[in-house]
Amino acid sequence: MRVALLIAAKDLRQRLRDRSAIMVAFVVPLGLAFVFNATLGGISTGGTSFRYGVVDEDRSQVSAVFVDDVLPAVQEGGAIRVRTVASEADGRRMVADGELSALFVVPAGFGSAVEGSDAARIRVIGDVDEPTGTQVARSIASRFAADLNAVRVAVATVAAPGETPTALEALVQRAAATATPVEVVDVNATTRELDTTTYYAAGMAVFFLFFTVQFGVASLLDERKDGTLSRLLAAPIGRAPILGGKLLTSFVIGTLSMGTLIVATSLLLGAHWGNPLGVALLVVSGVLAAVGIMSIVATLAKTSEQAGNWQSIIAVVLGMLGGVFFPISQAPGILPTLSLLTPQAWFLRGLSDLAGDTGWTVVLPAVLAMLVFAVVTSAIASVRLDRMARL
Repeated sequence: MRVALLIAAKDLRQRLRDRSAIMVAFVVPLGLAFVFNATLGGISTGGTSFRYGVVDEDRSQVSAVFVDDVLPAVQEGGAIRVRTVASEADGRRMVADGELSALFVVPAGFGSAVEGSDAARIRVIGDVDEPTGTQVARSIASRFAADLNAVRVAVATVAAPGETPTALEALVQRAAATATPVEVVDVNATTRELDTTTYYAAGMAVFFLFFTVQFGVASLLDERKDGTLSRLLAAPIGRAPILGGKLLTSFVIGTLSMGTLIVATSLLLGAHWGNPLGVALLVVSGVLAAVGIMSIVATLAKTSEQAGNWQSIIAVVLGMLGGVFFPISQAPGILPTLSLLTPQAWFLRGLSDLAGDTGWTVVLPAVLAMLVFAVVTSAIASVRLDRMARL
């Protein structure tokens, strides 16, 4: 064990003096996390808002209920802002220019249609680039129309022939009082998706982890090329401590990289990683899986340059399939299922489970999956590394 620690300490000192290793392990992933946050951070859940306009061409008591009561009520959550627009033409121009997500138009005669038996409609004009905001606007208008229809049906059901206007007005007020008001509320799910900042911070961290851990095993190829490996094997220390020291180097560098990025993105970008114990379990199991996979790739190469090229290809392919650049769950076909063949997907899934403010135990399925990767690949890599050390 002492020999393995000495070899790992020697390799770590060499790698920390290597600027390329520092760039790959710390600088580049943190820089890309900044870039993704700057360009896509506004899409996060905390920044979603809809801008609506309303044109009241009817100016009746019924339209006033929608304009003065319903629309102000939906603004209370802060996600919706409504402004009055002078005309439909102005509103259409503002929607086309992206100033409004959607426009409500209460046409002339709306109140008379509601009080009579004619069909009454509120038009919704939406921005083609904001389908979600348009759909929310349609839902608001549809709910208000449903409440009006409920009032009309209730009055028509109980009103007696020849009812006086005063009695009819009382019936309308009673029916309107029972209608459920339109409201927009924020409902938090038990298990949520990661916000944009955390998602890309985690994605860049686990993506470059696979580049980072390659330094340890690749150094074995360098030492074989330089002749120092044969001198180590000639010493009375055995092959196991030598191989263990190389693997330990990869594990330590990967853990340091992940830990540094977690702290940095939390302090500088406001990323929310979740329960510390759960995050620690995900990091350790993820690093072990990365070390195992990259070790197998390194044993297939003849030189460290060739190993680096092959490892880079594997890291990029697994990263893209694992969803480090975009949520793979949104991809069509069997891609979401295939992504589960990568440690990256399990790492991000574990973090998503932690986003629900639950206990650390929710990450156990993801941790177990990555440990399976680690055990299987490490066993194969150990056999191949031992054979490589004999050559």
